Amino acid sequence: MELPYRSYAEDCKRQFGSRLQKLSVHAGFTCPNRDGRCGTGGCTYCDNAAFNPSYCRRVHGIAEQLEEGKRFHAWRYRKASKYVAYFQTYSNTYAPLEVLKARYEEALSVEGIEGLIVSTRPDCLPDETLRYLSELSRQCYLRVEIGIESCYDKTLRRINRGHDAACTYDAYRRAADYGLACGGHLMFGLPGESRAEMVAQAARLSGWPALDSLKLHQLQIIKNTVMARDYETDPSQFSFFTVEEYADLVADFLERLSPHIRIERLAGEVPPRFLAGPAFGLRSERVAERIVARMRERGTWQGRLYGAP
Repeated sequence: MELPYRSYAEDCKRQFGSRLQKLSVHAGFTCPNRDGRCGTGGCTYCDNAAFNPSYCRRVHGIAEQLEEGKRFHAWRYRKASKYVAYFQTYSNTYAPLEVLKARYEEALSVEGIEGLIVSTRPDCLPDETLRYLSELSRQCYLRVEIGIESCYDKTLRRINRGHDAACTYDAYRRAADYGLACGGHLMFGLPGESRAEMVAQAARLSGWPALDSLKLHQLQIIKNTVMARDYETDPSQFSFFTVEEYADLVADFLERLSPHIRIERLAGEVPPRFLAGPAFGLRSERVAERIVARMRERGTWQGRLYGAP
């Protein structure tokens, strides 16, 4: 049965003829809100260990991580044959251009690697880096993923992002100038945001240049983060969704989102051992199934209210 939203995964299958498997890479980068350039401590919710696979460890070189990842996924999925190197950990454009070139090109030298996905922050994309990524995109499959997290300055300050929403928009605008298509990450449930504000971001993001896919995440409190300490000190500043509430929220958001933006993920998942707060208790694919079922119950689909006042 056809999905009620535009699926990034289905688009990839049509483009490549089979599953395109990401292999996560820890390339040794950091972030400007960790090393003091614009702050310290990082984003208050962040602990990269909570979403990195076991083979993605900096003690291994990039090529070694990718070879181990290929072995893992060949066993897990059996039919996995086409791979992209996913530079996932921290801000993967936060280095001099020559460093970036060396690390990306090491990944592309590994047999079976079809291209790169580079995850980063909007304040780590100078023009020279965008120019190089644009040139690279003409040689291989390449996508840039930018952490949006929220469109509201009050939230970005609260979670210690170290940049404002105008910076995020500008990164997409300049990426578009270089002919790059980019994904984005958006988090629902960050403290201080109302439900109406979360949903209203759909209309705002729909007009951003270069943005052609989104990963949606619900807030999860990760142990040993600043946010975990905030939650322990004053849990009243946080509110959490039930699965049913989250399904309705995402449905409302997708109704107002441009039908041209592909959806790569509907919910996040953190291993239980990392959690310091409430969670759905379901795998992310089960949550996605609930969202799809809810949209079908409502007779709605992505973009149904796109452009409505």
